[in-house]
Amino acid sequence: MNETPHSNTIVGWREWVRLPGAGVPWIKAKLDTGARTSSLHAFDVEEAQHGDASMVRFGIHPWQDTGEDAVVVELPIHDRRQVRSSSGHTEERIVVLMEIVLRERAITAEVTLTNRDEMGFRMLIGREALRRGFIVDAARSFLGGRAPRRIRRRNRGRTAAVVE
Repeated sequence: MNETPHSNTIVGWREWVRLPGAGVPWIKAKLDTGARTSSLHAFDVEEAQHGDASMVRFGIHPWQDTGEDAVVVELPIHDRRQVRSSSGHTEERIVVLMEIVLRERAITAEVTLTNRDEMGFRMLIGREALRRGFIVDAARSFLGGRAPRRIRRRNRGRTAAVVE
C-alpha cells in the first residue's frame, strides 16, 4: 500500500486499525487531533544494543482490559521525546516507527510507547499521522468498518465462541 498524501480520507473519532509489522491484525484506536504524536500501550519495555543499532523489545496487549493475545515486538529506537499526557504529567518516551493501516491506507508513523492501561483505548493516533490526508469527523465512528464480531467481543473481554 502506498502513502498518498492529501487524499482526504474521512475517518471517525475511533477506528479499528491494523499494525501489520507488529503482527496485530486488530486494535481499536482513538483518533485525537489534540495529540501531536501517536501512542501505543506497551509493557515489559526493554532496550538493547545490536551492534550500532539501539533496539526496543516490548509487548502489546491489543485488547482492552485483558492481557490475552499479547504480541512481542522488537523495533529500532527512532527517537526519545518528552511527552505531556492529557493529565499534564510529562514523561520521556521511546519513539518507534510503525506501519499503521487505517481505512485500508498504510502509513508509517512515529509512535511513542507508554502504559495506557488506565486509558480507554490501547492506541491513540495523533495529528502528525493524521495530517497525511485524513480528516476526522468527530461525530462518526468506525468509518473503516468494524472488526468481526468475535474480535469485538474479545476486545470487551468476552472470549466465548460466537457465530459470525
